[in-house]
Amino acid sequence: MTLNCIISTLFHLLVPALLTFNNALAGDPDITYDYVSPQNYSVNGSFFTYTGLRGVLDQIPRSFKATEVTLVEFPALNGQSISYALFQYPAGSINPPHIHPRAAELLFLVSGSLQVGFVDTTRTLYIQNLQPGDMFIFPKGLIHYQYNPQSISATAISAFGSANAGTVSIPLSIFSTGIDDVILAKAFKTDTHTAKKIRSSLNKP
Repeated sequence: MTLNCIISTLFHLLVPALLTFNNALAGDPDITYDYVSPQNYSVNGSFFTYTGLRGVLDQIPRSFKATEVTLVEFPALNGQSISYALFQYPAGSINPPHIHPRAAELLFLVSGSLQVGFVDTTRTLYIQNLQPGDMFIFPKGLIHYQYNPQSISATAISAFGSANAGTVSIPLSIFSTGIDDVILAKAFKTDTHTAKKIRSSLNKP
């Protein structure tokens, strides 16, 4: 076997293995026991129960509201590779473009209607109008959003393939983290005045 053949064989064997290893590290680690409990904690049924969503739907927010249930709020999720979020969209509100770096998101529309969309790595936009009972998948790590264009509120629930999916807001990450206005102006082919104006509007309560 020639040297080129050996290199080619190694390449075809190692690359899939490395990709598999990388994907394994990118998600939640597998646990070797049934669940993860805090030290010196007497586990009973209450540990596996989360009551923090009681009464949430009785409140009508003035703007988009996300109520997350991750391992931070619900420690029993640690090691289970799942979390949830309850979304409330008043009329005309939006969940701005964002990504979840550690998980895909499966959204279920409970009431109202939503326009949803995501952009893949080829910069192709996929959009859909959802009605109650519909589900939509946002692939892991891709920019996506939800918008309620109607005059009535909407409610949705999302499941994530991680106990801590993480959320990176695109507008806030770009304009509210201290990136110099000159850099932003050049990146968006505009001027610093516009960059400052966008930054100022995002910082308003």
